[in-house]
Amino acid sequence: MDSLHHDLTVVEQIEVSPPHATIGCKSLPLTFSDIAWFAFPDPVHTLFFYDHPITQTIFIETIVPTLKQSLSITLQHFFPFVGKLAIFPTSTRIPEIRYVEGDSVAVTFAESDLDFNYITGNHPRECHKFYHLIPLLGSTTKVSDYITIPVFAVQVTLFPNHGIFIGMTNHHNLCDASTRFCFLKAWTSIAQSGGSDEPFLANGTLPIYDRLLKYPKIDESFVKNANVETFDEEYKLPRLSGPTNEVRATFILTRTKINGLKKLVSTQLPTLAYVSSFTVACAYIWSCATKVEKDELAAFIFVIDGRSRLDPPIPAAYLGNCVMPCFTLARTTILKSKEGFVTAAKLIGQNLHKMLSDKDGIVKDIGSFEE
Repeated sequence: MDSLHHDLTVVEQIEVSPPHATIGCKSLPLTFSDIAWFAFPDPVHTLFFYDHPITQTIFIETIVPTLKQSLSITLQHFFPFVGKLAIFPTSTRIPEIRYVEGDSVAVTFAESDLDFNYITGNHPRECHKFYHLIPLLGSTTKVSDYITIPVFAVQVTLFPNHGIFIGMTNHHNLCDASTRFCFLKAWTSIAQSGGSDEPFLANGTLPIYDRLLKYPKIDESFVKNANVETFDEEYKLPRLSGPTNEVRATFILTRTKINGLKKLVSTQLPTLAYVSSFTVACAYIWSCATKVEKDELAAFIFVIDGRSRLDPPIPAAYLGNCVMPCFTLARTTILKSKEGFVTAAKLIGQNLHKMLSDKDGIVKDIGSFEE
């Protein structure tokens, strides 16, 4: 075993491919909703922890083979995850995700001697303690007249006799959270079935690859604004690094607390159309976070899944990015005031209602921009 970090020992580093000849060469052109993420190049990192007290022997002999086999089977149904992002040095050609026989996903199995309870606790924890649990995407490669970038990587880390962390990194041009969740459900189903994809095929939903967001003029405009002609073999994605002076903490809003917040907002703003758990949770976070800020204009931004809210709607199984931003602005002095929380709830609720209901919101026909 190799030492990758002073708190981490690598058990195995492998490349996992779909079963031979189950996919064939395929490509998936990006749409404007995918291309937009070139402006935000940081990869997406997700980390799941499981309280599963097993030994290293059980991990190596049971968990590792199961995850390898089930991931391989899953990839044959989600070929973009094992493909590579191809970027061409011209704004006249849309970037795409390509899969060719032999492509693979980098998977690392490791062991950590960090305190599992410290990492998984709700107290403040140093951010950089998590970084070595997150896999890195591979390097950019020059191929003929274009470059390719791996879009997905996995790391599984054992904390002996305590639990397991599964870390994943994906290029944001690959997909949004909805697609990633569909992939995880498929992988989980196949792993639980001992490597068989029959239950998934019977009960799951296969991804839809058809480019249902068909707005070529918008695609071309986004590619032009992305300045893809500047991308070359030196292009590198940002990577997490530390140590830093930042900490990560978990704050729990109980159902009783959320219901109390909703009642407060509904009482003071009886005409507010959108008072959901999400609205009050975001308002509470925003009003609390601004208490340490100077007097300035503050923004609260999140994204909304647009699949069911487009006109016409597209299926939930659509693979790719299909999210729209929703943002709210307010001065920190207002948010820090006695009525700061209620004001934040009003602003967020109004914007959500507009995005989800008004004809000028997310449901507006995007095709009007093509005219």
